[in-house]
Amino acid sequence: MQRSVLREKVIEEIGQIPERKLSEVYTVLHFFRLGIETAKRQPQDIMRFAGCWQDMPDQEFQEFLHEIQERRQHAFSGRIARETIIS
Repeated sequence: MQRSVLREKVIEEIGQIPERKLSEVYTVLHFFRLGIETAKRQPQDIMRFAGCWQDMPDQEFQEFLHEIQERRQHAFSGRIARETIIS
């Protein structure tokens, strides 16, 4: 089905919806469109960081890993054991 034909069919269907329900349809369409835009943008945002540690000297990278481990231990140290167990 051609794009313009499908768009026309969607518009026709919207035209059949009672006025009092249009706000609900708008909300669905609006969030659907935002989701599509976010999905398009997300891989590009993630890929900006691909390989960013590639040129880091080994010593600096090891210090970085150690710092991450310490921060995680500190962040989870106040939790009760049952909060961190995956069942």
